[in-house]
Amino acid sequence: MTTAPAETAAQEIDKLLSLHPKGFDLSLDRIRALLDKLGNPQDRLPPVIHIAGTNGKGSASAFCRAILEAAGLRVHVHTSPHLVRWHERYRMAGQDGEPGALVDDAVLADAVRRVAEANGGATITVFEILTAVTFVLFSEHPADVAIIEVGLGGRFDATNVIAKPAVSLIMPISLDHQAYLGDRVELIAAEKAGIMKRGCAVVIGHQEEDAARETLVAIAERQGCPTTIFGQDFFAHEEHGRLVYQDEFGLVDLPLPRLVGRHQYANAGAAIRAVKAAGFPVDNDAIEKGLTSVKWAGRMQRLTEGHLLDSLPKGSELWLDGGHNPGAGQVIAEAFATLEERNPRPLYLVVGMLSTKDPIGYFSAFKGLAKSVFTVAIANSDAGLDPLVLADDAIDAGLTAEPVSDIVDALDRIGGLAGGEIAPRVLIGGSLYLVGEALELNGTLPD
Repeated sequence: MTTAPAETAAQEIDKLLSLHPKGFDLSLDRIRALLDKLGNPQDRLPPVIHIAGTNGKGSASAFCRAILEAAGLRVHVHTSPHLVRWHERYRMAGQDGEPGALVDDAVLADAVRRVAEANGGATITVFEILTAVTFVLFSEHPADVAIIEVGLGGRFDATNVIAKPAVSLIMPISLDHQAYLGDRVELIAAEKAGIMKRGCAVVIGHQEEDAARETLVAIAERQGCPTTIFGQDFFAHEEHGRLVYQDEFGLVDLPLPRLVGRHQYANAGAAIRAVKAAGFPVDNDAIEKGLTSVKWAGRMQRLTEGHLLDSLPKGSELWLDGGHNPGAGQVIAEAFATLEERNPRPLYLVVGMLSTKDPIGYFSAFKGLAKSVFTVAIANSDAGLDPLVLADDAIDAGLTAEPVSDIVDALDRIGGLAGGEIAPRVLIGGSLYLVGEALELNGTLPD
């Protein structure tokens, strides 16, 4: 008698998608009920670094992981969304000195199946089930620390059942998800601040908006949280091609982070301070190694080989970044302006966005910088903006734009336009879904 092969994690999650909604719910009651059935695995985690914010959460997670692993610690990491495979949401700590790796398919499939069975068909969102999977996986496999990134907001996010995080890190806050979180930055800040727990350490990263910073500080004070604030208690900036980091423990001269863009200096600083605030034993050597080894797919990621790059003129640069709101647009445009200063090239954008975003706010940052925009549909989402509408938004923001059928069509057109020019610089962005599609087309899987 033969046994049917075990289903893959993707098949198990496809079942969930057919049975449960994908949305956001203003309650933690459902996930608490599910976790109770599972024996409350969220209470059996290693010390947690809990990260919220509009932009920079993923970069901060990557910096924290790289620094902690450089210090010899075993690190679990939960991030969302994924780019190509569901497994990217769950990075499991290595054992016996080995680095961490994405969860094994059979291990993930088994955890998803057990969580779904425990839920018993009760009304719940897919993200809530997948968050419960995080807690099951991280509680059953040994580690020294768990880095857990918020999915949406903070106060009602499914990850916000952690009672006593080692530190809550709040990254830059700007307008995004206004339908759920509020239409003013201080309202969004209040939602993000919901991950702060009474008496637990808080690190507040760089905030462009005074209202956001003031809201975060006020809530941390009410919660009695020991709090350190970027620009007040710790600093990180570039000086003579090096990263200068300073806090109450002193000043450290470090290499610039491997992740591209000036905004990564502040992100790195916030991660360094968070690791320290959480009480983990890291020295300057571990910090230096972490900054120079860090990787984070889909955020100012340059593709150096693959099918998509082959379709562009020889010597072209092809970049990916999933930033999708006005704040992200500003830091991405600043990064490309710096590249332009060092090595001038015509910049073309290939952009797809979800209908919940602010395209004009995003595109405005590239006015005077991008030569042209090609807008595309997002193949992996039914909530994408029509490329024609998106092109009109880019034009309203002062850019030249036209809709095209897909990423490949856009790159073909750019190749034709750039035939007699310096090899172009191309950014595919505006959505993590689109970046994931590009990685898949290019034959590049995040690891």
